[in-house]
Amino acid sequence: MIPISADSHVVEAAEVFIGLPERFGDDAPRVMFENTEQDAIIIPSKGKNGIRRRMGFAGLRVRDGVEVERREGHKPEVDVLTDPDVQHILTQGYSGMRAGIRDGAQRHLCQQIDGVAAEFLYPGFFGLFSFANTDLLIACQKNYNDWLNDYASAADGRLYGLAVLPVQDPVAAVAELERVIKMGYKGGCIPCTSPVDAPYFDECYEPLWSLAEEADFPLSMHVGTNAYLPPEHRHKPARRDSIVDYANAPATIQRTLVELMCRGVAERHPTLKFVVAEFNAGWIAHWLDRVDQGVLREYRFRLEEFTGERPHEVWSRQFYTTIEDDRPAILTRELIGLDNLMWGSDYPHVDSTFPCSQQVLDEIFVDVPDSDRHKITHDNVVALYKLQQ
Repeated sequence: MIPISADSHVVEAAEVFIGLPERFGDDAPRVMFENTEQDAIIIPSKGKNGIRRRMGFAGLRVRDGVEVERREGHKPEVDVLTDPDVQHILTQGYSGMRAGIRDGAQRHLCQQIDGVAAEFLYPGFFGLFSFANTDLLIACQKNYNDWLNDYASAADGRLYGLAVLPVQDPVAAVAELERVIKMGYKGGCIPCTSPVDAPYFDECYEPLWSLAEEADFPLSMHVGTNAYLPPEHRHKPARRDSIVDYANAPATIQRTLVELMCRGVAERHPTLKFVVAEFNAGWIAHWLDRVDQGVLREYRFRLEEFTGERPHEVWSRQFYTTIEDDRPAILTRELIGLDNLMWGSDYPHVDSTFPCSQQVLDEIFVDVPDSDRHKITHDNVVALYKLQQ
């Protein structure tokens, strides 16, 4: 059974940002230095912090004379960007990327290399979720959803876009959800952290949760898609460490999960599904135990009896998570929930298993029943998004 990637990405074309600079000036993203080495999405008002290069680094791994380096059971190592061939490709910017990254109609060529049947697509430009200007956020997300629909529709059923929703304005989010449902989207994305002034258990989101539940429309929260955080709420550690930041990524979703699982959202909307994307999952079994203990402690300290649903039950019924090369998650699959795990290649990002996804899967699923592998790499995503297979 050929796997389906529940977590892949696009690299946004310049069309996503058309009209934004004219409306929002230097706060708006736009593509600059297109098809050169400096090709990037740039927000001029942010200076150096507003530059995001448009690159699909994983696509560089398939070229003549190159052998992919990786450890057994792991995704490929970060590419050697000083290689002369890589440098030549980088000088071309967006136009130097594989055709399947730039054109949905050609994406099947990348899928054939990697042995993947289909992909669910998240943004590549995570800044879509974190504009301080809510009007800009809404306009950019609508542009993106229109462009993504065209990109995925060109793939003849092998690509499924996930729409982005402007939760910073809950009324606009409901309107956009109604619009993308009519367009045929099967799921959407919300920030992996809630807006600072309105946690996800706030009543303002109830119409959004209700509509998504009624439409059987799963909502995903992808790593890196943080909502805007005003400067006065940013707490910088005494020392930054890039290794700590990378390894500690699950911390950014854990507060959000508690908001949804333990503060009434899941209880009020028991058929609404949420996806935790690209945080991997080897940590989840232990973390759920800690949340369970935390709930009981909270009630006992308040001298009250806890009569609600346990976090494990809520997770099992409503939450899904994606993994890449996460052997620990496979080994704890019964604790996390065999039906709650989905695999993703993360193509074309640097953390992708491309072009070795089949080999990586063989290695992380060693000594695991084929039926379990099929669920995690195929059946669960088909069931969640109601695909016709």
